[in-house]
Amino acid sequence: MLQTVGEMDGVNNSGVSEFLLLGISDSPEQQRVLFWMFLSMYLVTVVGNMLIILAISFDPQLHTPMYFFLANLSFTDLFFVTNTIPKMLVSLQSQNKAISYAGCLTQLYFLVSLVALDNLILATMAYDRYVAICRPLHYTTVMSPGLCILLLTLCWALSVFYGLTHTLLMTRVTFCSSPKIHYIFCEMYVLLRLACSNIEVNHIVLIATGCFIFLTSLGFMIMSYIRIVRAIFQIPSATGKYKAFSTCASHLAVVSLFYGTLGMVYLQPLQTYSMKDSVATVMYAVVTPMMNPFIYSLRNKDMHGALGRLLLGKAFQRLT
Repeated sequence: MLQTVGEMDGVNNSGVSEFLLLGISDSPEQQRVLFWMFLSMYLVTVVGNMLIILAISFDPQLHTPMYFFLANLSFTDLFFVTNTIPKMLVSLQSQNKAISYAGCLTQLYFLVSLVALDNLILATMAYDRYVAICRPLHYTTVMSPGLCILLLTLCWALSVFYGLTHTLLMTRVTFCSSPKIHYIFCEMYVLLRLACSNIEVNHIVLIATGCFIFLTSLGFMIMSYIRIVRAIFQIPSATGKYKAFSTCASHLAVVSLFYGTLGMVYLQPLQTYSMKDSVATVMYAVVTPMMNPFIYSLRNKDMHGALGRLLLGKAFQRLT
């Protein structure tokens, strides 16, 4: 363990002290465009997710399990983009492409952990919707504050363990001299493709833990929504059906966007993985965290009201 910490603080086994993040384009003109584009997207993401967190925190009407998990999802997305985009903006603006070995592994750790946390929170939100629609009379009892905190703690514990496992395994990997990363951040598959040593253990653990964390969560969400759909069809009135489905529509949209963009990047063998698959990377790392606040607030009247009260205060209350 002491040796591992030492490796992360300095140089890895092969003597590599830094990586070169080459990004998406080498053209100075395109880099200027990319800088302003990513800066704008980052600011929109930060403002959008911060507004969601503040609205839920300060509005008593939103102190429910659904919005509790939504606030944590927004915090995860906010942390996720802050882990990757600022360094990319510095690289685009200063033309300094280097990132230290320790910095790269730190970025990798938070990237892996936060993606897993996003996934687990989405699965927890699916369970919340299942209880709300399929067991409405027991919702308050089942989704108690204690259970919500327990579920969130479990999500954090699993994601931290997942990130630590892969980051520590990466410290065992030997890299060739002056490795160049044709990506916008230090990503798992890209680093493994740059390895000069045997990565069989990394690959096996990646598949095993990935299946457990992501496929199990996806399967749980699919089963939850199968039961939710059955329950919705049993509602006699069309208005009741629409109201029940509307409470799930935002979550379904976010799940589809999350797994769709994640699948574009990771649903392929390591041997055929392309380090220049930049469009999928941008979708997965930048667009998804930016879109989540819009998806959850677009048709949500409670969120509209909370955001109005947060931004306009008493003036909004008089208007409504």
